[in-house]
Amino acid sequence: MFKLIHKRVPSNAKNDILSGLTVALALVPEAVAFALLAGVNPLVGLYAAFTIGIVTSIIGGRPGMISGATGAIAVVIGTLVAQHGVEYLFAAVVMMGVIQIGFGLLKMGKFIRLVPHPVFLGFVNGLAMVIFLAQIKQFKVADEWISGTPLTIMLIIIAITMVVIHYLPKLTRAVPSTLAAIVVGTIAVLLLDLDTRTVGDIASIGGAFPPFHMPNVPFNLEMLQIVFPYAIVMALVGLIESLLTLNLIDDLTETTGRPNKECVGQGVANTVTGLFGGMGGCAMVGQSLINIKSGGRGRLSGIVAAIVLLFFILFLSEYIEMIPVAVLIGVMMMVVIGTFEWGSFRLFGKIPLPDIIVGISVAVITVLTDNLALAVIAGVIMSALSFAWDSASKIHATDEIDNNGAKIYKLKGVLFFGSIEHFHAIFSPSNDPKEVFIDFQGSRVMDHSAIQAIDKLAERYQKVGKKLHLMHLSSECGLLLNTAKDLVEVNVLEDPQYHVAIDKAQVLIESGQKT
Repeated sequence: MFKLIHKRVPSNAKNDILSGLTVALALVPEAVAFALLAGVNPLVGLYAAFTIGIVTSIIGGRPGMISGATGAIAVVIGTLVAQHGVEYLFAAVVMMGVIQIGFGLLKMGKFIRLVPHPVFLGFVNGLAMVIFLAQIKQFKVADEWISGTPLTIMLIIIAITMVVIHYLPKLTRAVPSTLAAIVVGTIAVLLLDLDTRTVGDIASIGGAFPPFHMPNVPFNLEMLQIVFPYAIVMALVGLIESLLTLNLIDDLTETTGRPNKECVGQGVANTVTGLFGGMGGCAMVGQSLINIKSGGRGRLSGIVAAIVLLFFILFLSEYIEMIPVAVLIGVMMMVVIGTFEWGSFRLFGKIPLPDIIVGISVAVITVLTDNLALAVIAGVIMSALSFAWDSASKIHATDEIDNNGAKIYKLKGVLFFGSIEHFHAIFSPSNDPKEVFIDFQGSRVMDHSAIQAIDKLAERYQKVGKKLHLMHLSSECGLLLNTAKDLVEVNVLEDPQYHVAIDKAQVLIESGQKT
């Protein structure tokens, strides 16, 4: 059903390997931090980063995109872990994966197309601010802000890291600038014996290969009642964040990913990680951007990142723990700069105000809740309401009197639930002549509410003893009408053909009644 690679993506094995190594270094502190946020052992986050990363890289729908343990999932599962323990978390992650596989097989990934561009801009800008605020938190130790000499050292290391990342590509592209910055920064700190926090100060990352582990929970209705609500939320959050990240990578690389295949890939990955002691996750925007900007384009980059991360856990944990936190902050600060859509400031005054409000709202909700899925859902709802309100006010009609004294209304605009009030206000049955024609040639009847509005208008004309004629309605509209169905004038050559947003079963019932 799913081809391994949909479209050949220009890639280079050397770039994929080096960018994968860079991503692996950046994955460590993120996975540890998200595990601590969820209230689980750091290895649970690292195992998730490995299993999800390698599975999605092999069978996912977006080469070059990096997946692993994420903050969006960590926020959701914190309460579950606190109340029921980590075993229920593993069960929820497995169920989450099954739900995501279902989404992919039902081809529901295409619904990401419903996300308007203002929402996407708000998502990107809000994400940049969330990443930025996450780095600011690294300046606190035991709820105390770092100050004095340690703060100065951190700021200098961050600045040097950012300078290396920015300027090295101008000199050579043989080595990813991010990887070079991490290596140079770490060696410099060790040689100069600078007193600054390292990854090892956050948590130890040493461990064994992820063991296969069936969730130790009772398989009964009570367990399902506990786990399912978390699983469905995790699945939706993970898919929304993954598919939006897929769109972002599509834009950056000018290639096309496969949303439905990515849903299946994410689902299989989470099912596997739940069975190997992982906390669940989804696409990681920051790490995906690091990978793309480091030259990673193919599936090999994600596979290398996952394998190298496992290698760190098994053999090199003591060395990885030497990496200064400040170096990784510098890396993420450059991600923030590259992620934020600075051009969005130029849109003020050039695009409709509702679009600006939607974009700002999505960014603000993202920052305040740290929940990208919630922000996107809110943005889509706001955009839909804005569109409905705008479309509702645009329905209108021109009228004229023909040679026989009949009045002809030529309707323009979309007739749907939001425009019904404006539709009824157009007509005045008590003042109209005996014969009235409504021409729907320039209009479109969209839903059941519109059908009911036409029926109601016909009743209004009947009550005052006047004859109403309906012209250029689609055959399906005529079929669904009740009071007004005998008023429709059929013209096979001129009547439009389109469907009304209504239950097909009702169409069949109405068809049976008519025949």
